Amino acid sequence: MNGLLLTLHVIVSLLLIGVILLQPGSKGGGLGATFGGGGANSAFGARGAAPFLAKFTYYLAAGFMVTSLVIEVLVVKANRSVLDRAAAVKTAPAKPAPVVPMPAIPAAPDKK
Repeated sequence: MNGLLLTLHVIVSLLLIGVILLQPGSKGGGLGATFGGGGANSAFGARGAAPFLAKFTYYLAAGFMVTSLVIEVLVVKANRSVLDRAAAVKTAPAKPAPVVPMPAIPAAPDKK
């Protein structure tokens, strides 16, 4: 369950970043116009893709908030913390590395 939720959270956050970058800014166009998105007026109607992207941004932001809250609730219910996990990793005894004897290197003969 946690893996599926984390995967969904990452996908939603990446989509949210992409949709925000595609929206037109104050000068118009946005990142979408850079990659040939100027023909979006014909695909999305006279107003372009701005209203669709704005609504999609709202839905993705809501999804991001919901997944963030659900992940936090699951972490609190499991009585664990990121700081506790990091402290457990630091205090865990490390296994010593196996000792491998070095082979004897013969001495070089004297050249006289």
